[in-house]
Amino acid sequence: MKRLTAKEEEIMGFFWTKGPLFVKELLTFYDDPKPHFNTLSTIVRGLEEKGYLSHEAFGNTYRYFAIVTEDSFRARTLKSVISKYFNNSFLGAVSSLVKEEDISIEELKELIRQVEEGENEKKQ
Repeated sequence: MKRLTAKEEEIMGFFWTKGPLFVKELLTFYDDPKPHFNTLSTIVRGLEEKGYLSHEAFGNTYRYFAIVTEDSFRARTLKSVISKYFNNSFLGAVSSLVKEEDISIEELKELIRQVEEGENEKKQ
């Protein structure tokens, strides 16, 4: 799946939280000065080409909807970052966060507990 720009990710956020939308409805989520309708329409069509959105026709207009879930997007993005910056090492990524103190010892213990629970559920 192709990567998203920051603007594309922002727009996908609207689809993930609001559900199916017409491009015109996207305008209501922006403060003034609002982006131009044609700009949003181009981005939405690009998201469809990338495989993130699909549409259904309503007369001469389209209502778009997400076909990639936010959880799926997050998982793929995380795997991509770990692959690119940590040589496919999840341990390296976690170690880096611990070194930077972005994860406390208590949070690390909770993470270990969750992993152990997940492993136990797989065995059952």
